[in-house]
Amino acid sequence: MTDVWLQRVVEDLQGSAAAGDEAELVRRLLSGHGGASEPFTSAVRSLPRDLRTRLTGAVLARSVDDVLDRAWALSLLTHDLDGALTPDDVERQVPDLAGRWTSHRPHRLAGCIEIARRAGVEVPLPLVEVGRRSVQLEQYERGPLPAALAGVRAPALNSGEAWSDAVLAQLPALGPAWRALLEHALSATSGKPSARWDERARQLLAQVGDGLRPAVVSWLALVGRPRTAPLERRQWGYDANEAFDPHNANALRGLVWTLSLLPGDAATARALGALVETSLRKVPGLGPRSPKTANAGVYALSRLEGEDALGQLARLAARVTHRTTSKEVHAALDRRAAAAGISREEVEELAVPGYGLQVGGRCVVHLGRATAELAVADSDVTLTWRNAAGKVVKSVPAAVRREHREELQELKATAKDVAAMLSAQVERVDRQFLARRTWPFTAWRERYLDHPLVGTIARRLIWVVDGTPLGWADGALRGLDEAAAEPGADAEVRLWHPAGRDVGEVLAWREWLTRHEVVQPFKQAHREVYLLTDAERATATYSNRFAAHVVRQHQFNALAAARGWTHRLRLMVDGSFPPAIRDLPRWGLRAEFWVEGAGEEYGQDTTEAGAYLRLTTDQVRFYPRSAPENTSHGYGGGYESWSGTERQPAAALELQEVPTLVLSEVLRDVDLFVGVASVGNDPTWQDGGPQGRFRAYWQSYSFGELSATAATRRDLLARLVPRLAIAERCSLRDRFLVVRGDLRTYKIHLGSGNVLMEPNDQYLCIVAKQTPDAGSDAVFLPFEGDRTLEVILSKALLLADDSAITDVTITSQIRCDR
Repeated sequence: MTDVWLQRVVEDLQGSAAAGDEAELVRRLLSGHGGASEPFTSAVRSLPRDLRTRLTGAVLARSVDDVLDRAWALSLLTHDLDGALTPDDVERQVPDLAGRWTSHRPHRLAGCIEIARRAGVEVPLPLVEVGRRSVQLEQYERGPLPAALAGVRAPALNSGEAWSDAVLAQLPALGPAWRALLEHALSATSGKPSARWDERARQLLAQVGDGLRPAVVSWLALVGRPRTAPLERRQWGYDANEAFDPHNANALRGLVWTLSLLPGDAATARALGALVETSLRKVPGLGPRSPKTANAGVYALSRLEGEDALGQLARLAARVTHRTTSKEVHAALDRRAAAAGISREEVEELAVPGYGLQVGGRCVVHLGRATAELAVADSDVTLTWRNAAGKVVKSVPAAVRREHREELQELKATAKDVAAMLSAQVERVDRQFLARRTWPFTAWRERYLDHPLVGTIARRLIWVVDGTPLGWADGALRGLDEAAAEPGADAEVRLWHPAGRDVGEVLAWREWLTRHEVVQPFKQAHREVYLLTDAERATATYSNRFAAHVVRQHQFNALAAARGWTHRLRLMVDGSFPPAIRDLPRWGLRAEFWVEGAGEEYGQDTTEAGAYLRLTTDQVRFYPRSAPENTSHGYGGGYESWSGTERQPAAALELQEVPTLVLSEVLRDVDLFVGVASVGNDPTWQDGGPQGRFRAYWQSYSFGELSATAATRRDLLARLVPRLAIAERCSLRDRFLVVRGDLRTYKIHLGSGNVLMEPNDQYLCIVAKQTPDAGSDAVFLPFEGDRTLEVILSKALLLADDSAITDVTITSQIRCDR
C-alpha cells in the first residue's frame, strides 16, 4: 500500500474516533484496511481504553465472513486489556485451519495466536502449522507472525508429511540432544551453513552419537511420499499436497548438512542423491517441489569424501535439468576436478562406480545357500535368483528374506542405483558428439571399454581409433572386415558419427550391427544426418525447416533441458523471454530455436500460473557465444537483440559456416522436440483442440511429409518388416506402413504413428500405452529410444489381427461406416 493511501486510512480511523462513531470504527477495523502496518496498529492501540473495551464487545457481536479479520481486530484492541477476552470468547474466534496450506494475510494469523495466548487458550496445532508455512511463503507480508509463533509451545516439525510424522513419533524416545539437534536443523535458512552453524552441529553430533546416520537416512527415504494429512486443493495455483512443507524443508536442509559432517558411505550418498531428484520433481503450476532442499543435498554430497558421493554427483550432472541445482552440481564437480588436477570431463568419467560388477556388467552375490546374479543387459538391469539347488526361481528365496534381510535390502538398492546410473551414463555419452572429446586408447579402455558399467554402453557403439572405425564383437575390437584390432597405447579414440562418412560405410556398419545383434544404447549408426538444404542456402542465416509447428510447452521444456538446452517457460505477461538456447562452448557458438506462445485466452491457452500450454515454432539460428542475447515479448511480436549503447547487435552466422556436425546435431535436437512434443502426435486431437483452432495443423502433421527422423524410421522398417510374423500383411507405401487386417486395411503414418483406415481414409483413434507391450519385443531393433517406432510396430501387430480385438473403443470405429 502507498504511504498516501495508508495515511488516509489512519486519518479516517482517527476521524471516526473523534466523532464518536463506534459503528464506523468497527466497520473499519474489520475491513482489513491498514493491515499490519505500524501507523495503523499504533492508531488503534492509542484509542482510549474505555473506547477499545466497548469496541471489543461490538467486534465480538459482529457477524463476519472471515473470523481471521475479527481475530486481528481483537488482538489490536486488547493488547493491554487484561481479561477483556475470556477463553470461551477466544475459542469461538480461532478458525479451523486444518487442511489449509497458507494464509495470504499472515498478520491475521498472528492476531489469532496473540488473543489465544492472552486468554490462556492453547493455540491449535493447525493454526501453528499454517502460520509456519505462511512465514516461509509470504515473506513480504508476514508482519508480526514470526514473533507470535516464537512464543508458542508446539512440536518442532509440522505433521502431515510421512518423514516428519516418523520424526515426531520417534523423537520422545531419542532424548534431549536429538530435540536440540532438530531445533538447530530448523535454523538452516541460508543457502549454505556458516562455520558457526557447523560448529554447533558438530557439538550436537557428539551428543547424539552413532545413531544419527541410520535415523536420518531412514527419514530421507520417506521424503516425497504422499501426505498423511491431505490439504485442500485450491487457491494456490498448484496442488499443495505435492509440494514440500516449507517449514519442514528447513529442517531437511539442516539434517543433510549435519549428515555431511560424517564420513561418507554408500547409503548416505544414495539417500542424498535420491533426495535431490525427489526434491526436483515437477508440480504443475509450481515447478520443482523444493529447489532449496535439492541444493542442500548437492552441497552435502560435495562435502562427503569418497567414490560414492562423487558417483552420485556424476549421475546428477547427467540427469538434473533445474538450472540452479545443475549449476551447483557442476560447481561441485569443478571443485573436485581442480583439487585432483584433472579436467571436469575426466572427473565425470572416473566418478562412475563399478558397483562390484565384473567386466561385461555382471556379478554373483551369495546369500546363504542361495545366489543372486545382478546383470546389465542392454539398458535393462536384472536380479536373477537361484535356490540352494541352483535352480532359477522367480522370487527371492524365503531363507534369504528371513536370514539376510539387510544384505537383501542393500542388493536391491544397488540394483536400483545401477539402473539409474546406467540411464545417466547413456545420456552423458550421447552428448559427447558435440563435446569433441578424444581419449588416448589406454585411458579410454579403462574408463569406457573395460569399465564394468560404462563398458555395457561403450561395447555397443562404434569408435574411431587412429582414424579406423571399430566395434566390439566376439571379445575384441573389430572393423567391418571382422579383423581384430590391436591399437597402440597412445592411439586417439573418438566417437564415430555418420555425418561426413561415406554412405556405403554407414550402411555397412548398420549391417554389421544387425549381424552381431548389437542393440545400440542410442541412435549412432542409424543417426539422422541433417545436411544443408537449398532452402537454407537461400535464407542464408536461418533454417525454417522446423517452423510453424505447435508443440506442448511443458513437454518441450523438459525435452530441451534433457538435451542440454536452456529454455524459460514463456508466460502470458508483459515481459521479455529469450529463445531456447544450446550453448556450444567447444565450438564457440550458441544455437537458438525461436518459439512464441500460442493463443490469447488466459486460462484456456495458459496454466493458472500464466504459462502458455502450447508454443509455435519458428527459426533456428547460430551466433557466436559472445553475441548479445535475442529476446521477444511474452505476447509475441518477434525477436530482437538489444545490446545497449556499447555493443552492436550481432548478425546470425550463415548456416554454411556452421560445422556440419554441429548443424546436424542441433537440427536433430529440434526435430526431436517437434517430433515428440507436437500436438499432432496426440490421437485425441482430431478435432483440432480448443475451438478446433489447430485442426488444419493436426491433419497436416499427422499424415504429412516425413521428417528426417521419420525417413530414417522408414528405411529401418524396410529391413525389419520382412522379418515380422505378419510380414505378408504389411507393406510400405510412401509415408505409411500399410497393414492388411481381416476387417480393414490400415495406414500407419511413419511420423506420428496415427492411423487411417481404407477405403475412405477414416481416422482410427488408438491411444497407445505409455510403454508399448508389443513391437520392440517382436523383432530385433538395432537401437533404443525411438518410442514412435515401438508404437508403430505395436499398432501393426494389433491391427493385423483386427478380428481378435476386444477393446470396444477400437472395434466401434473399425466396424463403423464400413
